[in-house]
Amino acid sequence: MKSEFACINRKFVERYEKIDDSEDFWKFMSKPLRPSFRVNTLKASVEDVICSLSDRFEIEQVPWCREGFFADGDVGGTIEHQLGLIFSQEASSMIPVVSLEPKPGMLVLDMCASPGGKTTQIAQYMENVGCIIANDVKYDRINILISNIQRCGVLIAKVTMKDGRFFGRFRDRFDRVLIDAPCSNVGMVRKNYRYLKFWSLKEVYSLSRLQKELILAGYRALKPGGVLVYSTCTLDPLENEEVVDHLISNTDAIVEKIDLPVKGTKPITEFEGKRYSGEVKRCLRIHPQDNDTEGFFIAKIVKPS
Repeated sequence: MKSEFACINRKFVERYEKIDDSEDFWKFMSKPLRPSFRVNTLKASVEDVICSLSDRFEIEQVPWCREGFFADGDVGGTIEHQLGLIFSQEASSMIPVVSLEPKPGMLVLDMCASPGGKTTQIAQYMENVGCIIANDVKYDRINILISNIQRCGVLIAKVTMKDGRFFGRFRDRFDRVLIDAPCSNVGMVRKNYRYLKFWSLKEVYSLSRLQKELILAGYRALKPGGVLVYSTCTLDPLENEEVVDHLISNTDAIVEKIDLPVKGTKPITEFEGKRYSGEVKRCLRIHPQDNDTEGFFIAKIVKPS
């Protein structure tokens, strides 16, 4: 299995042999990703939607998200999806918003919001009460974001098109900040091998620099007592533990353990001669074989009152 990946991108294999060289890792990386979706409770109840879909699909609950479900087929072409009653969303990507715990009446910043899966999830937890600044940096991504927000009946999102670092000027402003950062997308290889083909270590280093600037800006914008969640759909320590370590080293940020019924792989505290703060042990690192999902990384950050 590893040899198949090496034929596409040998440098990727050399890199990930240092991160997880288990047989299960390469086995699950080559296995197609099982479809999953989230019921949009802004438009319908979980019970009614699942009752409708159960006539056509085998449905299984996602353990860490009440509104999340696995299906034995693609639900993207269903009338429920077209009407915004459900949102096709990878199961592990539901964890960041569950961990963020947004509540009605809050002011929330979704710094890297497109295509809108997490924005719509935030809105349903806020029951369409409060305000979400749904931001992205590219015009074509903004169009997709707006389309999904409208389809899902989100009424509280204000869409902006800014470099995420822009929000660092709004000090102590937001109750919650979500940074689902641009990354090297290794977790999405199971969905499409093109992510493997275009992976490069040079891009990883470039993304790591950007991610460090984004997390510092997001933390500055967070109110004392507020919660920031940083996430990526990749597994390289430079884009994950190193970014969190950078925040800890430069601020008073506290990493809080994520308490959800989800399996994880031990976070990396030392890599290529670099040692990271012991605080990163509280982060959630998910490899594909842990829950048969995308690879994902989530850190829950609290700003002291």
